[in-house]
Amino acid sequence: MRIAWAFTGAGHLLLESVVELEKLSLEHKVTVFLSRAGEEVLKMYGLFNRVKKVTGGYYRELALEREQEYSYPITGRLSMGRYKLLIVSPTTSNTVAKIVHGIADNLITNAVAQAGKGKVKTLIIPVDLEEGDVDTVLPSKLELEKCENCQPCKAAAACPQDAIIPGTEINLLKCSGCGTCELTCPFQAISGGKIITIYMRYLDVENTRKLTHLNGVSVLENPNDIEKHI
Repeated sequence: MRIAWAFTGAGHLLLESVVELEKLSLEHKVTVFLSRAGEEVLKMYGLFNRVKKVTGGYYRELALEREQEYSYPITGRLSMGRYKLLIVSPTTSNTVAKIVHGIADNLITNAVAQAGKGKVKTLIIPVDLEEGDVDTVLPSKLELEKCENCQPCKAAAACPQDAIIPGTEINLLKCSGCGTCELTCPFQAISGGKIITIYMRYLDVENTRKLTHLNGVSVLENPNDIEKHI
């Protein structure tokens, strides 16, 4: 089966999505669509190479938004019905809002629009399902209260991406999530995978509810639910 999988810039449910992608790629041809934000966030969490590894070959491409220009030609496959399924997981509130209002101005929202035109079933796993608090995982973070401002900073010296500004922060746009800094810092001042609680806004949850009224779209709570729809 040919499947298209689209990543947006959400960190919540990201690891779970990558795990399910890896499982599907063992039995099906999967084309991966990455928005610019999706590419950045996968790198921050150290998951980009895992996604790249499952791609390679015809209908197993890694389609990067930054390489598709503004016409997103690869999404034309969806309008022609070349895929049996489009999966968008995880899906940010920004992407959901655009989809429910018919906006198709990036690779992912354009893919959803073209899937609708080609009658390709779309599964969307949004990060904003219910109003209230939800726990989510952060990428690497410099814990300033633990930082001793070492001169020189061992973690910064060890970082292959030169992503650490000593005593200040980690430049996540450079970070590849390799974890070298966390292992090198003698004061455990760098954390990876820290859990924080964020609040789901009513507006975003309401937009998620509107998704359920779109033809050909199914909303799932977790990437683990995808297998039931294959």
